[in-house]
Amino acid sequence: MTTSEQLFEQAKQVIPGGVNSPVRAFRAVGGTPLFIKSAKGPYIYDEDGKQYIELINSWGPMILGHAFEPVEEAVREAIQHSFSFGAPTRKEVEMAELIIDMVPSVEKVRMVNSGTEATMAAIRVARGFTGRDKIIKFEGCYHGHGDSFLIAAGSGAVTMGTPDSPGVTKATALDTLTAPYNNLQAVEMLIDNNANQIAAIILEPVVGNMGCVLPEPGFLEGIRTLCDQHGIILIFDEVMTGFRLAKGGAQERYGVTPDLTTMGKIIGGGMPVGAYGGRADIMNIVSPAGPVYQAGTLSGNPIAMSAGLAMLRHLNEHPEVYTRLDGIGGRLADGFRAGLVKAGLNYTINQIGSMFTLFMTDRSVSNFVDAKSCDLPLFGRYFHAMLKRGVYLAPSQFESLFVSVALTDDLIEQVIQANEESLMEACQ
Repeated sequence: MTTSEQLFEQAKQVIPGGVNSPVRAFRAVGGTPLFIKSAKGPYIYDEDGKQYIELINSWGPMILGHAFEPVEEAVREAIQHSFSFGAPTRKEVEMAELIIDMVPSVEKVRMVNSGTEATMAAIRVARGFTGRDKIIKFEGCYHGHGDSFLIAAGSGAVTMGTPDSPGVTKATALDTLTAPYNNLQAVEMLIDNNANQIAAIILEPVVGNMGCVLPEPGFLEGIRTLCDQHGIILIFDEVMTGFRLAKGGAQERYGVTPDLTTMGKIIGGGMPVGAYGGRADIMNIVSPAGPVYQAGTLSGNPIAMSAGLAMLRHLNEHPEVYTRLDGIGGRLADGFRAGLVKAGLNYTINQIGSMFTLFMTDRSVSNFVDAKSCDLPLFGRYFHAMLKRGVYLAPSQFESLFVSVALTDDLIEQVIQANEESLMEACQ
């Protein structure tokens, strides 16, 4: 029995399902999850000392690779002054100023402790600002585990949602409307059928949680126009895409400006942190400036702010990072496509910059229904074949991969070769 297997059996006795976040349990791919001991640069190491090339990067934030030295140094410097104050610090101000400088839509920003906390707060602020109750989200987009987001789509594009988890009330579900991603007509119908009731539309501008799904031409622009026409707050959830697809996130890359933006662990260099920000007139209703209450003892934690400042300053000062990220993502996607051709498979690859997904389906994937057409048992076999060859993928078909600039040319070729061999093995 491996150390990971032993730890998983031990964990199941004291932690629900043996993990502290469901996807880690490997239920989507089978087998036992790896317990990770350390990481450096492009590699992670499990408790048995095995080395893997890393293509998840803590679900996005390790843009510069694991244990990037300037971030480590910033944490070492900060930690000697204590871990938390529950009081304002200089670094919170510097972080806010840097985010405002980098993200096109943000005029004021509030620090929180996670991406989930950021999206929950953003919805509350949108409701408080508009005086309306309902929101629109998109099937397959994930915005954390807040009650308002754990809503399944109804039987049609314009039906009310239903709770997607026990513990979410039907009353909460009535205020969340769900539309298919990349379907402007469905959004228009929802707005028409709920006139003057929609406070916000929230979406991932590039989806990472049904696999990597890109907005079709005109979709984001169309959503922006609808929000302007109907007085609806547009929220971009850039927890995954912020500072990764460009310095200013997906909104910079696509040239579409939301009213509010949510951000996550990237602004902490991978440490637990989040933020939401946007137009000053909207943000000024947040307590203590305004009546919408939101608070947190650990918000703006000095250690997380120090790590995030080191990382964001590096990204801000080195735009070549994004050229490198785009190049790595493009090379991997091209190499994976070549592997599909050699294996005689007509599967779909979606890629933008350093985010990409190999979907085990011959359909183009532009929404969650398309993504669900994938051959999930085949993906499970492929995942384990890649793991056997030392490549660590997301343990679910419905997750994007995230690459870092720590991947060398040799490692890129190694991953491409592993993909080709793994496809052959999985299809036998």
